[in-house]
Amino acid sequence: MASSTPDLTNTSATEQPSETRRVLRIRWAFVVLLVIGGVVNYLDRSNLSIANTTIAKEFGLNPVQMGLLLSAFSWPYAIANLPAGYLVDKLGPKKMFAWAAGLWSLVSAVSAAANSFGFLYAARVALGIAESPFFTASLKVTDRWFNKTERALPVSIVNTGSQIANAIAPPLLTYLLITMSWRGMFVFIAALGVVIVLVWLRMYRDPSIREQILIKGGEAEAEEAGKKTVKQTGWGELFRHRNTYFMILGAFGIFYTVWVYLTWLPSYLQTSRGLSLTQSGWLASLPFLCGVLGVLFGGWLSGRLVRRGVGTVLARKVPIVGGAILAAAAVLPVAYVDSTAVAVVLLSLGYFAAQVPIGCLWTLAADIAKPNQVASLGAIQNFGGFLGAAVAPIVTGAILAATGGNYTLVFLIGGALLLVGAFSYGVFVKDRSRAEA
Repeated sequence: MASSTPDLTNTSATEQPSETRRVLRIRWAFVVLLVIGGVVNYLDRSNLSIANTTIAKEFGLNPVQMGLLLSAFSWPYAIANLPAGYLVDKLGPKKMFAWAAGLWSLVSAVSAAANSFGFLYAARVALGIAESPFFTASLKVTDRWFNKTERALPVSIVNTGSQIANAIAPPLLTYLLITMSWRGMFVFIAALGVVIVLVWLRMYRDPSIREQILIKGGEAEAEEAGKKTVKQTGWGELFRHRNTYFMILGAFGIFYTVWVYLTWLPSYLQTSRGLSLTQSGWLASLPFLCGVLGVLFGGWLSGRLVRRGVGTVLARKVPIVGGAILAAAAVLPVAYVDSTAVAVVLLSLGYFAAQVPIGCLWTLAADIAKPNQVASLGAIQNFGGFLGAAVAPIVTGAILAATGGNYTLVFLIGGALLLVGAFSYGVFVKDRSRAEA
């Protein structure tokens, strides 16, 4: 079976016919476009955390209120992932990505006019809903343009977009915040989103049947036959399988700690470590730069394991479980470290390791789900992850309010939940294709 699926990535340029070379070029162009889209997508998510202390001072918000505001994006995003995944499977990634990017850009621009906590909270809720189709649409694109042996790398590369944004957000958005105010920063990022929509509509298309056969061989033929004989089912059908629940739990544990970083790291460096706004802007970028490498390493490791004959599900689980355990080992000691330099090193290592699983989580969903449910299962897993993302800022804010700004319990909870994520994926998520056939 493996021989009927061509590996276009490993075929030398001299051996490739012109049509195959054209397919290679166009599909990687789409990956690059998705990476850029991911950068803009996450800059929209990060702008509030960068403006955390500024907005809190302007609106007179305490840590609990700020925690609620920082989580306002995540819980509607988590819920909206469920219908978003179904709609991506049904309508395709081109339409859903265009609508999503257009809407999130509009919401970001409108957010700049906020004059109260309630206005800004409602805008963040709307932003969470608008952004929900992005990663499921990206997964659908890579599922259509890459075969199983190749898929881990492009999925991981797409996920580097978010990490690139997280890395450049602290210095870039801090600069925009200082030079044009937080409102101008919101409008600037919205304008970038409009550009992405126009380029996406001009460039993207799904592969033709012939291109699918060039990419996937017999795998493509089986998928086409499945589309004709298998009716698309709703995401509710996926809840009949045990894997779904443990993927939700595992993603919850990993994403919880990731979003402590995303929402509270600049504030932690300023309030707990005594850094200025400018200093925290640069130092906060270091863990996120490491996160870019973590995502790429996870995708590379998973792909290498598959090429060595390891089963696809196990090849995804190794980076997921190993990364989560290493992240926990790095994050837990931060609570007891006095040195700012050592704390930043541990936070950087922890974020690197926490990002190793991210691309593999999405690839795992594509490996386990049926072709007509890829985006739906990915969305359900992401739903679990963003429940953790929604809870993290609120719990962190409540801890800080109760302890007078002490982050010790914040890091202990984050490390413990990383271990829960590792255990859930490592022990309970399995290749059940034969048992459930």
